[in-house]
Amino acid sequence: MSKIIITSHEELAMMIDSAIYKRINPLQELINSKLNPKKKNVTVKEAAKILNVSEPTIKNYIKKGTISASKIGRRIVINLDSLENSLKEVKSLKYRR
Repeated sequence: MSKIIITSHEELAMMIDSAIYKRINPLQELINSKLNPKKKNVTVKEAAKILNVSEPTIKNYIKKGTISASKIGRRIVINLDSLENSLKEVKSLKYRR
């Protein structure tokens, strides 16, 4: 059996708006996050904590070009996306005999 609900025009419009908002809002947030990603930068110290290595090791990786970084004033800043991409990239090692 179906129920019949008697409401006013305004109440019906409000019910429809709330139902649509519940469905559309997560999609809008997903679209906004994909179009405008938040760029998160970390310092050398924070990157060392993330990778569980020392700060000089991170600085050596930056000098070698393994990790891309930029300088803002005197501070070295590393983008988290580029840090993750550099970890995914595995270079083959040449062994000497």
